[in-house]
Amino acid sequence: MTKRRRPNRFTTRFPMLRSSLAVALLLALAAPLAAQPIVPTADAQCRSDAALIRTAGDKALSFQIEVADTPESRAQGLMFRSNLPAGEGMLFVYPEPQPVSFWMRNTLIPLDLIFFDETGVIRHIHRNARPLDETPIPGAAVGDPRPDRLMVLEIAGGEAARLGLTTGQQLAHPALDRTTAAWPCR
Repeated sequence: MTKRRRPNRFTTRFPMLRSSLAVALLLALAAPLAAQPIVPTADAQCRSDAALIRTAGDKALSFQIEVADTPESRAQGLMFRSNLPAGEGMLFVYPEPQPVSFWMRNTLIPLDLIFFDETGVIRHIHRNARPLDETPIPGAAVGDPRPDRLMVLEIAGGEAARLGLTTGQQLAHPALDRTTAAWPCR
């Protein structure tokens, strides 16, 4: 004799609830991945409002960005913002390579800071900078023989690890000099 399972009163009254919850869970888990476009490097098009980072020989991540290329826009950065969606960021561009340091004064969200040299190669990543922390965040690791940075990309805290960003990967952006860029724009 098999034991009959007693129906759950809640799901009996609302039969679509179980499947609706499953679909909602799948969408919630897939949303961060969908927010980060992955493009074949052969199809990657440089635009001033996008930062492309080559993660493998034939794949690149595309970030929708704002560019901070004046002293005023670099000073303002992402201060006072309450969120930064996955796949978005701010690219700080300096007129020439130089030592840089950041802090999180008036920055309300955790950020990953990705530091690039003059060729667009990732030289240093500072992960999960703490909101409102005024401790300086240097653009170079201790002992780096080439500490000058031309660009810094700020993205949401935790995204660099989730996306597998590491030192040595290359950026393509129109602000890089095509003659010296590790991955020149086409």
